[in-house]
Amino acid sequence: MTPGVFERVRDALLTPRPQAKVFGARQVARDWRLGRLSFAPACAMPDKPAWPDEPELLAPTQMPRRGRGSEHGRLAHWHALAHIEFVAMDLALDMAGRFGAEMGKEFVGDWLSVAADEAMHFALLSRKLERLGSCYGALPAHGNLWEAAADTAHDVAARLAIVPMVLEARGLDVTPGMIEKVRRSGDENGARILSRILDDEIRHVGFGTKHFLKIASNREIPPKTLCRNWCGNILQDN
Repeated sequence: MTPGVFERVRDALLTPRPQAKVFGARQVARDWRLGRLSFAPACAMPDKPAWPDEPELLAPTQMPRRGRGSEHGRLAHWHALAHIEFVAMDLALDMAGRFGAEMGKEFVGDWLSVAADEAMHFALLSRKLERLGSCYGALPAHGNLWEAAADTAHDVAARLAIVPMVLEARGLDVTPGMIEKVRRSGDENGARILSRILDDEIRHVGFGTKHFLKIASNREIPPKTLCRNWCGNILQDN
């Protein structure tokens, strides 16, 4: 029997070890692209993915200061980026698994490709930390990044509006300046990593916009109205 894509997505979400999750996300994306997985049956996604014991997850107000310009601050910067990409991998997997049966095969393929990209981003940043003499999990991390998923688990339009169209789009605004700053510091490797992430995130925001516009058309609601409804409600609560 051909394995089901949704079961494989759930397996990846429930994999706690970072390297194994990276492999699982990339493998399910590859297997789906090559036609090795069936579209049915659907299965329930976990309320929260499995994560490793480290890093310690803290509320934003409890996060230690990075110490701008210091070696610790440099490590904290790259560690924070790695954690964002680690959670982004699960967000993309959850998008495909939670809403894919409703939205169709193209939607599943798009978000599994995003999950594979995020897995690669995390792997690049993890190696970056190792070259700096550290590792993912060595420092505390932002504990509230999954809240966007929990707040939007009930509606695919809400998820698309908040995650790719707001949160990822914010990254498009700040990453070019980050690249220039890193390059001025002499860290060309870091600049290349961030440039790769930026290029991929542009595509991810495009996927979000494409599917959001389809939903707005199907619901016969102007896209700006639908986006404003969700973005206003969710962002005011955070």
